[in-house]
Amino acid sequence: MFRRQNPALPAPGPDRFAVVTGASSGIGQAIAYELGRRGHNLLLVARTPGPMEKIRDTLAAEGRDVSVDIRSCDLADADARGVLIRELETLDINIIVNSAGVATFGEFRKLDPGYERTQFELNATALFELTAAVLPGMVASGDAGIVNVGSVAGNAAIPNNATYVGTKALVNTFTESLHYELKGTGVRCTLLAPGPVREELKEDAARTIVDRATPDFVWTTYPDCAVETLDALASNRLRVVPGGLSKVANLLSTYLPRRLTAPLMGKAYARMAED
Repeated sequence: MFRRQNPALPAPGPDRFAVVTGASSGIGQAIAYELGRRGHNLLLVARTPGPMEKIRDTLAAEGRDVSVDIRSCDLADADARGVLIRELETLDINIIVNSAGVATFGEFRKLDPGYERTQFELNATALFELTAAVLPGMVASGDAGIVNVGSVAGNAAIPNNATYVGTKALVNTFTESLHYELKGTGVRCTLLAPGPVREELKEDAARTIVDRATPDFVWTTYPDCAVETLDALASNRLRVVPGGLSKVANLLSTYLPRRLTAPLMGKAYARMAED
């Protein structure tokens, strides 16, 4: 009987690298592990090297025959980012996962302007510049993939989270636009638009107001998110929204009027700012 094979990720190779930013924690860390276990050489980027060294050591202990290069880089800093970009332009990058990002909570006018600018540089400018740096080489190779981490929140207007949702709105529409531009080039481009994602096990003392208000069964975990994301990239899906809670949030934020959702979300995020 004929069996339809699942599509594969862009092929790894001895001189090819999968780049993952924000690889020291969360979604980026989980995707880095999953890529390494699927045979991809890694170039990991984050400010803190320790967790990335753990990824390297864990994959080696598992017997994975992949190289793991580590770059300690503050992607919000234009000079540091420029050094990394110049390196990426010289490499054969088969996959890039732009996962680095931060969020703030509270009324925009009351937040530290400098840090809000830093957030914009990291969430939006760095993703834009790194994508631009690797894209010509990817198109030339004809076999590559881009995952940009946006957010379900980027669909919505959320008071007390303005800079974050503004940057994620940019990532969402930028990435989905590229997806269509790149049709026929061999470069796959997928938006990862998660809602709440968390560790497989979370101690009660570490639970946020969102954790406590949401039943455990609707959450998705970082490892599950990584698998679903890479499978979506292999299929060149436009957008992947992992987990039941995220899918509900994506649906509501897409179709409910903002005049209804914004006040409700604003109150919830105001409580998060107080925490």
